[in-house]
Amino acid sequence: MNKRDKKTKQKEAHKKSMDLAAPEDPAQAPLRKAYEQVIFRDWCKACGICSAFCPKKVIGRDEAGAPVIERPEECIACRFCEIHCPDFAITIRERSESPKEEEDL
Repeated sequence: MNKRDKKTKQKEAHKKSMDLAAPEDPAQAPLRKAYEQVIFRDWCKACGICSAFCPKKVIGRDEAGAPVIERPEECIACRFCEIHCPDFAITIRERSESPKEEEDL
C-alpha cells in the first residue's frame, strides 16, 4: 500500500467517525453516567494532591486547604484523585440512576 492509498483510507475513516456524531434528538442521546465523590475528612491531611491531579477541576480547596467538591457533575471518574491520595481519603463511585436505589443503600 502506497502513501496515497494510506492517506485516502485515513480520510475515509475520519469521515466515518464524523458521521457518528451525537444524534440531533436529545431523547436519543445516551445518558451520561453520574459519579459521587466521597471525602473521608478524618483521614484527609489537606495535602492538595487530589485537587492538583483532577483534570476537570472538580475538586478545589477551601481557605484551610482542605479539598472541596466544587463541580461534582463534571466528574469523569478518572480516579486520579483516588489513586494518588496518600491517605486513601477519597473515593469515586457511580451514582445510582433511580432515587429508590439510593434509599436502599
